[in-house]
Amino acid sequence: MINPVHLRTLLEVVQQGSFAAAAGRLGYTASAVSQQMSALERDTGVVLFHRSARSVLPTEAAVVMTRHASKVLTDIEALLAATARADAAAGQELRLGIFPSLATHVLPRLLASKAWQDLGISLKVSVAEPAQTISGLRTGGELDVALVYQVGQSGLAWPHTIDRQWIGDDNFRVVLPASWGIRPGARMAAAQLSDMPWILHHPGTSDATVIERLFASCNLHPRVVANSDDFNASLELAAAGLGAALVPELALLQRPEGVVVLDVPEIRLARNIFALLLNDRQTAQVRVSVDLLSGILHGLGDKPKR
Repeated sequence: MINPVHLRTLLEVVQQGSFAAAAGRLGYTASAVSQQMSALERDTGVVLFHRSARSVLPTEAAVVMTRHASKVLTDIEALLAATARADAAAGQELRLGIFPSLATHVLPRLLASKAWQDLGISLKVSVAEPAQTISGLRTGGELDVALVYQVGQSGLAWPHTIDRQWIGDDNFRVVLPASWGIRPGARMAAAQLSDMPWILHHPGTSDATVIERLFASCNLHPRVVANSDDFNASLELAAAGLGAALVPELALLQRPEGVVVLDVPEIRLARNIFALLLNDRQTAQVRVSVDLLSGILHGLGDKPKR
C-alpha cells in the first residue's frame, strides 16, 4: 500500500526542485525526504528520480505521477475513511502504546480532530518509553499499535511479524541558558561548546551512547554537571542556568522562558519515529489513525516556535 504522506512529499519535491527545498517546505530533514522517496520507489516499482552528487531530477514516471497525485490522495483518503466508517459500526477498540512527548504534543491534537472523531474508535492508551512499549506489543495481548522512536542505530528490536511504518523525525536542537548571553538562533561550531557545563542522558543508555559518539566526532568534550533522561527537567535546569542540553523539537514546543536554541551544523541528530503494527490487526481504522497522526506530526514542523 502506498503511503499518502509519501505522495504529498513527492508533489513538493517535484514542485520545489530538490529534496532540500521540499524538506524546508514540509519541516522534514533532507534525509527524511530521501528516505520517503526511496520507499515510494520500492512501493511503486519505478525509478522516480535521477540522483547525482549535486541534484535530483524527476524521471518521466515522477512527472506523470505528480499529475495525478492530488486525485489519488483524495481517492485514497475517501476510500479509507469510508471503509473506516464501515468498520466503526463494530466499535473497534485501539490499544495504543506511545512515548511521552508524542503523547503530550501530538496525540491531543489527533483526538481533537474531526477526522479522528468520525472514525468512532474506542481508544486505550499506554504512555511509556519505546522499550517498554515494544515489550507490550510482543506479548500479543496488551497493544495493537506502538508508536516508538529510535536514535541512530540504537538498540531497539521488534518481532519480524510486526509491520514498521516511518511516520516522521524529531530533530534534536542545542539549548543554552539565556543568562549566558548568546543570542537565540546564533550559529556556532560544536568545538565552541566544549568544556561548557552540560545536562546529558544517564551514561549507558542507548541515547547517551549515540550522543557521546556524535560529540566526540565533532571535537565537543562536555563537562557534565547533571544527568537527566527527562527533557522537561533538562529544559528547566537549562533555564535556571545550570548548563546546556540537547533536546528534541517536540519537547521544545512548550519550552520555558530563559533558554535559547542554537544552530550547530555539526550536531545533526534525530529521533526517527515509527508506528509498529501487528500484521493481523491492521484494519482500515488503524491505518487511517496512523496516517492522521503522521500528518499532525509533520504539520508541527511548519509552526513557528516561541
